[in-house]
Amino acid sequence: MKTNCQSLYALSTIACQLSECLTEKELEILSSSLTTLGYMIESLLARQSACEEENCKTSLK
Repeated sequence: MKTNCQSLYALSTIACQLSECLTEKELEILSSSLTTLGYMIESLLARQSACEEENCKTSLK
C-alpha cells in the first residue's frame, strides 16, 4: 500500500505542476491524449496476454 500512495503522491505533484504551466485547453488535450495512450497500452497488453495463452509467436510490433 505504501508504494501505491507514493505513486499517487507523485502523480498528484505532476498534475499540480502541469496545471501551473499549461492553459485549461492544453490540460484538456494532454488529459485526452494520456487517456488514449492508456487505452492503447491496455489493448496491447490484452492482445499479448491472449496471444501468450494461445502460444502465439506473432510479434505485436
